[in-house]
Amino acid sequence: MPTTQTEPEPARVPGHRAAPLPVVDPATGEAFDEAPDQQPDALDAVIDRSHRAWRDWRTDPALRSTALRAAADAVEVAGDDLARLLTREQGKPLTESHAEVARTAARLRYFADLAPRTRRIDDGRPVHSEVRWRSLGPVAAIVPWNFPLQLAAAKFAPALAAGNTVILKPSPHTPLATRLLGSVLTTVLPPDVLTVVTGREPLGARLTSHPGIRHVTFTGSVPTGRAVAGAAAASLARVTLELGGNDAAVLLDDVDVERIADRLFWAAFRNCGQVCMAVKRLYVPARLHDDVVEALAERATSVTVGPGLAPGTRLGPVNNAPQLARVTHLVRQALADGARAAAGGHRLTGPGYFFAPTILTDVPPDSPVVTQEQFGPVLPVLPYRTTDEAVDAANSTGMGLGGSVWGTDTDRAAEVAERLECGTAWINHHAELSLAQPFAGAKDSGVGVAGGPWGLYGNLRPFVVHRPREART
Repeated sequence: MPTTQTEPEPARVPGHRAAPLPVVDPATGEAFDEAPDQQPDALDAVIDRSHRAWRDWRTDPALRSTALRAAADAVEVAGDDLARLLTREQGKPLTESHAEVARTAARLRYFADLAPRTRRIDDGRPVHSEVRWRSLGPVAAIVPWNFPLQLAAAKFAPALAAGNTVILKPSPHTPLATRLLGSVLTTVLPPDVLTVVTGREPLGARLTSHPGIRHVTFTGSVPTGRAVAGAAAASLARVTLELGGNDAAVLLDDVDVERIADRLFWAAFRNCGQVCMAVKRLYVPARLHDDVVEALAERATSVTVGPGLAPGTRLGPVNNAPQLARVTHLVRQALADGARAAAGGHRLTGPGYFFAPTILTDVPPDSPVVTQEQFGPVLPVLPYRTTDEAVDAANSTGMGLGGSVWGTDTDRAAEVAERLECGTAWINHHAELSLAQPFAGAKDSGVGVAGGPWGLYGNLRPFVVHRPREART
């Protein structure tokens, strides 16, 4: 089984550019390896092979189930190599990379045991009707750099379980662990059922607009998601878009600050804040504001920040230079507008893309660090006077991925959570998802549903069979 990042891709793709794609270690800011920068015109051959593989893959559910279980086993066997390579190119602590690999295997195993159900329709007519399910064809899966393996599996596991084939494109910032994952999975999957392609734009644009693609599943920014939807519309391909979030957490006036402080901190800062469903805005009763800021600032200043491969690291670097520049700009702008950094507020000295874990207070509510998704180790804390005011503020942005309410009276907290305009709301925790539950956003946070049976059926189309009922004698 391949276990190094220099293994060839599952399918050799013609048309590689002469200049490879450099891959930077965010802990050093230096390139440490490279990946193929593939030509967009090479996709014709890739998608043609994927379509031919689909003809057999779609016909045998038992084969698919067995292959996906074997895929989960193979991921676990290669787990150490996958995790180390993931940390090297993404930056997250090694323990988090191991958790991501485990989640990847668990998702494969979950969908291996999930199958669509035929439904009989009885509407009183003398016709026997059944709703069956058919796969779509080749699926384009485009994955960002924050959870490259976990989000890849969230897309290709249900697609493969449904009988589709997949062309998987990781971010140019994190191609290596995904290529290794693809190599690992070729040991147990039929040829061309899953193909990994890597490269700069316009590779992704060509993939999403290709007439041979029948479903595009994408995770990324709202502007890029709109462009993806427009490109897929040319061939009327189905789209599933998860377009990020600006999740709000609302603390109620009966909350026990010390009891929740650790959970709240990590809900905002896990993976260096680079989580679509992280807490990115915190609304606190005015009388508790200083206590909350102090508790979070204490944790921000004491947490160990460093390279993901270093023992004891709890927070790694921001993944890439453009994202570090964005985080830096948002914080500087907030400070210039009158905000105060109770902790952090600056880039750390030395090599790599490190930004100090930052707690902001006295933030103008219309500051971009509040109204936009920061996607970094930054949390603005804003006071409120009434619950209605807090709910209105939480719902004031164009995004609606997730949200949470924290308080001792969980019934009251649940009533407030019902008023949040988002796809998922939590009580006294945040961003915890089961493999069996749907994952979808409201407003600009996305289109379509992933996760659980909903993710499976999102990769299928209904096929209805009618036949006359036999007359009784």
